[in-house]
Amino acid sequence: MVTYSKFDSTMSSSLVDSSLRLPQRYKTFTMVQYQMVLATLHKLKECGFYWGPITGKEANAMLANESNGTFLIRDSSDNRHLFTLSVKTASGTKNLRIQCDAASFHLQTDPKSIHSVPHFDCVLKLVQYYMPQNKGNTRSGNMYYIHSGGEKIPLELIKPLFCSLSTLQHLCRKTVNGHLDISSRRDQLPHPLKEFLQEYDAPI
Repeated sequence: MVTYSKFDSTMSSSLVDSSLRLPQRYKTFTMVQYQMVLATLHKLKECGFYWGPITGKEANAMLANESNGTFLIRDSSDNRHLFTLSVKTASGTKNLRIQCDAASFHLQTDPKSIHSVPHFDCVLKLVQYYMPQNKGNTRSGNMYYIHSGGEKIPLELIKPLFCSLSTLQHLCRKTVNGHLDISSRRDQLPHPLKEFLQEYDAPI
C-alpha cells in the first residue's frame, strides 16, 4: 500500500491478440477501460521491463541481488488485478498492486490515508511519475511510502530490470520522448515518424 507525505526539499475480447491477453483475469471492462488497457499492454510489451506472468516469489529472486530502487512490472498474482509493480527496497522486494478504475491506473493505497494517489491512463506514465526526473527533483515536495508489515518504506523507482533488449529504433524513440524541447515539435515531423513516436510516448 502507498501513501504520501510532504517533506522539506532544497480483457476478454477475441479482438485482442492472443499474445496480449492476460491469463485468468476475470474483469469486465467498459469500452473506455478496454481501450486504455489494450493501449497499455501494447506499450508494456515494448518497454522491456514487463515480465508477464511471473510470480511474486520469482520477482523476489530476480531482484534479490539488484540495487535498491530496481523494479519490474509483472502480471498480478491476484486475479482481481491486472498488474503488479515489484521493487527492491532496503527491506527486501515489495509488491505493489496497480489498480484499474473507470479510466485510470493507480497504486493501491492505504485505506486509512486521507490523501489520494495520482491516477494515470497508462502504467508507464504511473511508473515514470514515481521515478526521479533529474538530480534533485522531488516531485513538488511529495514523498511516497510503502506500508508493509508495520514498516513505512520510501518508494523509490530508480531503474527497471529489463527482460529483453530494445531495438536501436526504440532506444532512439525513448531518447526523443525524454527531451521536451524535441517532443514539443512533433507536429513538424514526417507522419510515419510521428506515428512511431505516438505508439510509445514514454522516456523509460
